[in-house]
Amino acid sequence: MAPMNAVSLAGRTIAIPEARALEIFAGLLERRGAHVIRCPLLAIHDAPDPAPVLDWCRALARGQFDAVILLTGEGLRRLLGALERHEPALRPAFLAALARAYKITRGPKPAQVLRECGLAADLAASEPTSRGVIEALSGRALGGRHIGVQLYGSEPNRALIEFLHRAGAVVSSVAPYVYAHEADEQAIRALLERLRAGQIDAFAFTSATQLERLISVAGEDEVRGALRQTLVAAIGPVTAEALRRRGIEPQLTPAASYFLKPLTAALLHALGTEPP
Repeated sequence: MAPMNAVSLAGRTIAIPEARALEIFAGLLERRGAHVIRCPLLAIHDAPDPAPVLDWCRALARGQFDAVILLTGEGLRRLLGALERHEPALRPAFLAALARAYKITRGPKPAQVLRECGLAADLAASEPTSRGVIEALSGRALGGRHIGVQLYGSEPNRALIEFLHRAGAVVSSVAPYVYAHEADEQAIRALLERLRAGQIDAFAFTSATQLERLISVAGEDEVRGALRQTLVAAIGPVTAEALRRRGIEPQLTPAASYFLKPLTAALLHALGTEPP
C-alpha cells in the first residue's frame, strides 16, 4: 500500500457532521485533496445550570468518591472548565482527589485528558462502550463504594447506573455538557438529497447523536435509504453500534484508535488513489 502522504482524495466528496472539531477534521481531509461538505449537526454546550456540576466537583474534592467513571474526554474537560470559570481555587483539591480515586475510563479520550492532567486510568474498558465498562467492573467488590459517574451528554445511562446500584454501590452522576441542534432542517434535507443522488462518496459519523439528529428531521427510513448510496464511516465502535441498531451497516471504522486522524487514514485507504 502506498504511504499515506502519497495517496490523494482528489475528486472525492466527503460529508462530515462533526461540530466541535469541524475545521480540524475538514483540514485533515482537504489537505489530501477531498471536497468536504460541512454540516455540523450538533453543538456542545456547558450544562445550562452549573450548580449540580460544581456540587459534584466539590464532592470529589472532599474525597467523597472511592472511584470515578469517566465516559468521555469532553466531560472531563467541561468539569475542569466549570472549575476554571466558577471556582478556580477548587481545582488543586479536585485534581488531588481525582488522583487518589480509582479511575475507570470508557475509551481513549478520557484517558488522554487524564494524561494531560498528569494522571492515568486505573482500569480501562476493553471495549470503549458502557457495556465494556460494565464488563470491566463485573465481579468486583462494589458494595458500599461511592462511585462518581461522568455521563455522556445528558444521557442518563440507565444500564450502567442500574448495574452499579445492583452491585451495592452508591452512585453520584454528573452531566457537565449538553448537545444542541446546529444545522437547520433545510440544510439537513439538502444534504440527504445529495446523498440520495449519489453525489457524496462518504459520510463520516463521529458520534451516535449525529445519527439521531438526522432521524429527528427526516425519519429513519429516509435516512437509511439516503445512506445506502454512500460509504458510511464511523469513528469508533460506539458510533458503529448505534448505526447498526438503526439498520445501517458502517463499512468503515478505524481498527484500533478512535480519533480523527485514524478515521482520516481509514477514509484515505478506502477512497484514496495514488496521484500520477
